[in-house]
Amino acid sequence: MNNISDAEWKVMRVLWDRSPMSGGEIAERLERETDWNPKTIHTLLRRLVAKGAVTAKKEKTYYAYYAAVSEQECVREETASFLEKCFNGSVNLLLKNFIGNDSLTEKDIDALQAFLDAQKKRRPE
Repeated sequence: MNNISDAEWKVMRVLWDRSPMSGGEIAERLERETDWNPKTIHTLLRRLVAKGAVTAKKEKTYYAYYAAVSEQECVREETASFLEKCFNGSVNLLLKNFIGNDSLTEKDIDALQAFLDAQKKRRPE
């Protein structure tokens, strides 16, 4: 799957929230949240279908759109792309960047430490 643009993420979030939906239902929901017109939304849907992120099934008088990939899959791919682009694939460099900029609170550090400890316990020796 190709990278999903910021605008396409908004469409995907609508479909992850509820699938299937018609193009009209998606447009109605997004028009309330954005300043996009229906034509823009349908263009985004076509792009997502071409990328394989959304499937479209012809119903009687409309197309029903379904998320073809899970939110977790997209987040995983986007995270890997971000890590590669910004930190040469290194989680270590990412964490050093956040910690070095004092952007983690004590609570964040405690939660991260608990997560790392749990991960360490799950790994075979």
